[in-house]
Amino acid sequence: MTPSFEIDAKNKSYRHQYANIYFTRLIMLKNAVEERARARWGRLANEPLYVARVLDIVKSQLCWVIGTVYMDMPLKPNVLEDIGRDHSIPVPPPREKFYCDEDSVMLEDESGRIKLVGDRVAQEHLVTGVIVAALGVETPTGDFEVVDLCTAGLASFAEEEVVVSDDMDTLLLHSSSPTQDEYVAIISGLSIGSSSSEDAQIQMLVEYLTGEVGGPEDQQLASQISRLIIAGNSLSLAEYGEDGEAERKPRKFGASAQAKFSPHPNIALSAHLHDLTSALPVHILPGADDPSGVILPQQPFPRAMFGKAASFEGFHCEPNPAWLRIRCSDEPESLVTKEGITSSSQSGHLPVTRSILVTSGQPILDMYKYLPTPPSSLVSIAASTLRWRHIAPTAPDTLWCHPYRDRDPFVLRETPDIYLVGGMPQFGTELLGSEDGTIRGRYCRIVLVPSFSQTGILVLVNLRTLEVRRVDFGVEGLSASGGEHQPSGEVGDSITEG
Repeated sequence: MTPSFEIDAKNKSYRHQYANIYFTRLIMLKNAVEERARARWGRLANEPLYVARVLDIVKSQLCWVIGTVYMDMPLKPNVLEDIGRDHSIPVPPPREKFYCDEDSVMLEDESGRIKLVGDRVAQEHLVTGVIVAALGVETPTGDFEVVDLCTAGLASFAEEEVVVSDDMDTLLLHSSSPTQDEYVAIISGLSIGSSSSEDAQIQMLVEYLTGEVGGPEDQQLASQISRLIIAGNSLSLAEYGEDGEAERKPRKFGASAQAKFSPHPNIALSAHLHDLTSALPVHILPGADDPSGVILPQQPFPRAMFGKAASFEGFHCEPNPAWLRIRCSDEPESLVTKEGITSSSQSGHLPVTRSILVTSGQPILDMYKYLPTPPSSLVSIAASTLRWRHIAPTAPDTLWCHPYRDRDPFVLRETPDIYLVGGMPQFGTELLGSEDGTIRGRYCRIVLVPSFSQTGILVLVNLRTLEVRRVDFGVEGLSASGGEHQPSGEVGDSITEG
């Protein structure tokens, strides 16, 4: 029942139109949005009229309609303009942001499209591809004046994995005593092979995870790490010469920008993975900088490229995105709320399975270009994808993805317990729960994982309590750990994010 992002040979076809994805997405999410909208607006004094199609909106009457958001943005990349551009003119550099004052928000379905206006639209911070229900009135000019917007909201959690107390908003989990805690470790952006690769820092990370470095407290914490997830960008995009060194020679105008292949970075990565997989299970995902397909979902690396590490049963090559389900060991239970541990329970033992959704960050970084920041942030964007029940709504508009015909794999059928996003510029975390109280006692831990080569940050998530710990690595003479030099050979302070 675990959703899969792997594409088999039967479905590796590019002859389908991308419009199928939008139609399929609308069908998959329409019922959930409609149910939530009826519950939200059904008790109004003058019950609004539900309109099945955009083109059937009745003028000057309060009504609501469901459709797909399309952001009409003049600064957004346009493939037709790229094709028609005079190739003698250098291509302008990519923009950091797409939004401007001339942007307009459209709502469309299979029948047509209508423009959404009003202050409520600007407050929602929407992006292309989101399925919403819009409540409002059509204006004399043909626009739709929006009074309120409604999305699908959080999907349900897996039912068999927890027991929820009836008398309090609590979650039945395992004990969080230090000897019984279990952590999953997450890193992203090793960038092995770059001209500024922090080899000593990576080696320190490997020794920490295998329990070979640090004091007794560090080794005790490392012994509680049950597995490692590498969320993309393990290798660098730098160009390499035959000696394995990064190429720095200037290219002539019109020369190919394709990087030369060098096996040296992959050999170094394989050696580190071999040391890690001998101590704990490892899951590795491809990222934007890795030698993998650029379209989403990125398919798993071939195991053969990692040498002896591939011979271990605990070594897993995952697609990007990836769903993981991890079963915790059976330990005494305790009651956990959003604020933390509240009381113990001696009523037996309960195995807990955590569902983890991992991405290498491309969808979040793409949506970041649509929105002003602040007020939006990378953490708030990640939380919005869960409320929209779609982790990559801007695909295929500005984010390349496979042309699926009869399904949209990025639609969330359930809310994960842990949502990990790699490839981020900085660390961030949030504990997300249902705003309307429909999902009592359940929370999703969102974690943004920054580049290890730039920040030296390893993230640990407690599988029982969803507590987050941050471990900073630094080596004298290197500035990876936030620009501050750590003492040589020492692990930085752990920071707990409750």
